[in-house]
Parts: sequence; structure tokens; C-alpha cells
Amino acid sequence: MKGGFMLKKRAVIYPKDIQLITGRSERYGQLVLGKIKAVFRKKPHQYVTIEEFSEFSGIPKTIIEEFIH
Repeated sequence: MKGGFMLKKRAVIYPKDIQLITGRSERYGQLVLGKIKAVFRKKPHQYVTIEEFSEFSGIPKTIIEEFIH
């Protein structure tokens, strides 16, 4: 708790986040999210969580969280 309020962490990941983490294009991020949704059998309207991206990519959650605030 900081200054009397809790900082909230984001639960989902977006193509722009994947672009920042990988250095690839935002379109690449969209493709990766599509692959993750297929692997986890998600419907098109469902979000991809940071945990799912971490498991799929092999990038530790702590490193991912350093890129997204």
C-alpha cells in the first residue's frame, strides 16, 4: 500500500505490450495473441492474461510486469 491507496496491476496483455517486450511490430503482437487464444481455446472476445502470455512465451511474469505498468 502506497500513500493510503493500493496500486492495481493489470491482468491482461495487449499487442502494444508485446511490441514493447519483444521489440517486434504491433501486428506481430496481434498474431501472438491469436496464437495464445488458440492454444488456450479462448473465444475471440476473451482477453489473454499476463500469466497466459508468460506461459506461452517463456518470459517470466516479473519481467513482463517491468514493461507494463
